[in-house]
Amino acid sequence: MPLFFDELEIGTKYTSRGRTITESDIVAFAGISGDFNPLHTDEMWVRENTGFSGRIAHGLLILSISSGLATPDLDELDIHAYLETQRRMVAPTYPGDTVKVIQTVADLRSSSSRPESGIATFDVQVSNQDGTTVQHGTDVYLVGRGHA
Repeated sequence: MPLFFDELEIGTKYTSRGRTITESDIVAFAGISGDFNPLHTDEMWVRENTGFSGRIAHGLLILSISSGLATPDLDELDIHAYLETQRRMVAPTYPGDTVKVIQTVADLRSSSSRPESGIATFDVQVSNQDGTTVQHGTDVYLVGRGHA
């Protein structure tokens, strides 16, 4: 059953399943994005030149994965458009880390240009297996109301 705009409530939290970040994810994303920065590709360079313990995943890779990690309850959200995303990268994600997403309904408003839809803003927190927040921000969706 689809989940519609009018069924959302401010303050409701949705938690995703986990997803482990692999070496292959990082290599593939470097190839797709063209971002071969040594932070992501050169273990020795990272250890010698940064405070990180090893190569880290691209922030945009984690954003992309977190966007795809739909929570079970939001899997059926009747999204008509992904309007906006904003993230702050606040801690590294390493190969082998498992991330999950908590989405909290932060704002709901009617769409002035599309009365059959509403605009839903979610606060987003991406955490690793230790509970450390690695990214936080917002996602904004155009969501169907479920009635004509």
